[in-house]
Amino acid sequence: MKKAKTKTTDSEDGMRTEYDFSGGVRGKYFRNMREGYTVTVHNEDGTTLVQNFKLEDGAVRLDRDVQEYFPDAESVNNALRGLISLFPKQQRKLKTKARVA
Repeated sequence: MKKAKTKTTDSEDGMRTEYDFSGGVRGKYFRNMREGYTVTVHNEDGTTLVQNFKLEDGAVRLDRDVQEYFPDAESVNNALRGLISLFPKQQRKLKTKARVA
């Protein structure tokens, strides 16, 4: 006996009707991912490879909409230097001294 095929039509957003994400939670693992994560690979020969991934100190993660405008570190640094030049010089000196203290 053959199973009856269910009709799968694509909705406006391109998802098939049988996919149901109504119980999903958006951004559930977002914070964990930013703090770092571990990938474990189990090879067929019985060996296991474990890799830990974490952002380096000083690394900044850009949101996707911002990445469109700043494709590399050089463009981000140039933009930030332009903003820094807009700050009053007296205010910059005070913030620098506050960090040292």
